[in-house]
Amino acid sequence: MSSPSKAAVVRATAIAVATVLALGACDKTAQKPAADAAKPAEAGKDAEGKPTYAGLPTEKEQVSYTIGMAMGKRRTEIKDEVNLDTVVKAMRSQMAGEKVLLNDEQAQEIMEKFGQKMQAKQIAKMMAEAKANQEKGDKFLAENGKKPGITTTASGLQYQVLTAGTGPKPGPQDGVKVHYQGTVLDGKEPFDSSYKRGEPAVMPLQGVIPGWQEGIQLMPVGSKYKFWIPAKLAYGEQAPPMIGPNQMLMFEVELLDIVKPGAQQK
Repeated sequence: MSSPSKAAVVRATAIAVATVLALGACDKTAQKPAADAAKPAEAGKDAEGKPTYAGLPTEKEQVSYTIGMAMGKRRTEIKDEVNLDTVVKAMRSQMAGEKVLLNDEQAQEIMEKFGQKMQAKQIAKMMAEAKANQEKGDKFLAENGKKPGITTTASGLQYQVLTAGTGPKPGPQDGVKVHYQGTVLDGKEPFDSSYKRGEPAVMPLQGVIPGWQEGIQLMPVGSKYKFWIPAKLAYGEQAPPMIGPNQMLMFEVELLDIVKPGAQQK
């Protein structure tokens, strides 16, 4: 796993703290229930027909609040690590040109240490999530492999034939034209779906995850298979956020055609 540079950690953490600061500056007004706070303000019209918002009478306040909302939504990961009153105090002193309690060198040193702490917490969280996902996936595959109609290959890939095709099978150098959708073990909605995009996908087998490389080559053209792909044959610990580390993946795939290297698909 690659790690960000020291400077990148400092910059990212500084931005995160600054954005939480803005959130705190905006949100010192009223304590509302979560349900009420989630409701958008209803816009009215002033005498000139311009929109007005309850609690935000001026354009300056509207813009300030909007910026605070946007920053706060993206920076909630450090909300428990800072004292918002102290953050706002420092911001006001800095903007007013008053004497501050830290010089730039001291502030940078603090931010470096904080960045390292937050990075370590994120790595620990990811490792715990990866371990839990691996255990859930292994348990599921062990039970799933006992069901009728499920075949488990030597690599651990599992599949079920939903529709048998009669066409040729692709080779490792081929491309394929497929319809598919993929979900994680606990997912209700697909994280990826050619059906939702409204058109099949064309891709080279050398450019897909190992579970696809193996599984698609088992399929004759015209068939539809369901695959259960262990994490080691999917993305492993390097999975994108929408999937999560060490997730077992489930795919339904229709093999529509084989695309030979260099062939043009219309």
